[in-house]
Amino acid sequence: MAIFVRLPRAVRLEYVPMKSNIRIVLVNTTHPGNIGAAARAMKNMGLTRLYLVQPQGFPCAEATARASGADDLLAHAVVCDSLEQALAGCRFVVGTSARSRRISWPVENPRQCAARMLQECEQGEVALVFGREHSGLSNAELETCHYLVHIPGNPDFSSLNLAAAVQVLSYELMMAHTEQDAGPGEDRRDLAPADEMESFFGHLEQTLVELEFLDANQPRKLMRRLRRLFNRARLDKTEVNILRGVFSAAQGRKLSKKTGR
Repeated sequence: MAIFVRLPRAVRLEYVPMKSNIRIVLVNTTHPGNIGAAARAMKNMGLTRLYLVQPQGFPCAEATARASGADDLLAHAVVCDSLEQALAGCRFVVGTSARSRRISWPVENPRQCAARMLQECEQGEVALVFGREHSGLSNAELETCHYLVHIPGNPDFSSLNLAAAVQVLSYELMMAHTEQDAGPGEDRRDLAPADEMESFFGHLEQTLVELEFLDANQPRKLMRRLRRLFNRARLDKTEVNILRGVFSAAQGRKLSKKTGR
């Protein structure tokens, strides 16, 4: 006797317009067609804010053709001279990485990353940063990020096309936004944005060199670890100002000892 099983009807999720304070940042993209395809992937999922850091061969007809109707995103794309400029004003930054690094950085999968970004963007600007097609983001660029996101795949063939990576993460952002139910645990502090944190790290490094705590010829190893520590702490603007006041006081005491005052 045949047995028929009634399958549950698929749940249709209502489309909810995405937040407008999520930036997709592409760094030094070498093929303009990838920029167009990435714009198409973004628009599919409701993302609209595209930032391009030193793109090669853009704008061009190939990018427009690959955008397939998302050319409005290309027209409004913000072209920047540096990653620091593209991240100015962001309270939370996630970098994409397909490679393991000697300095361990907090890494999340796409679903975890999307949920965290949606929580952070309740309070301000956030950015998702994609690197070059062949080499990704440099260690120095990854150091500007609070977290890294890794898209899992076949370990023998794990490299994704840039636009495909944008599509995967944009989809996860859309799903997290559609299903979002913000709880009471949101961080509502006035966190220091990326540009202020870069100034903070520059001041910290300068102070440590002047105090002869840091080797001026090889500062990067310790500074990477300090960056990770402070990025994990998520300093707010007041905390940054307090610490920079401490740095300035330490610099002043060092100068006084040198001059004998």
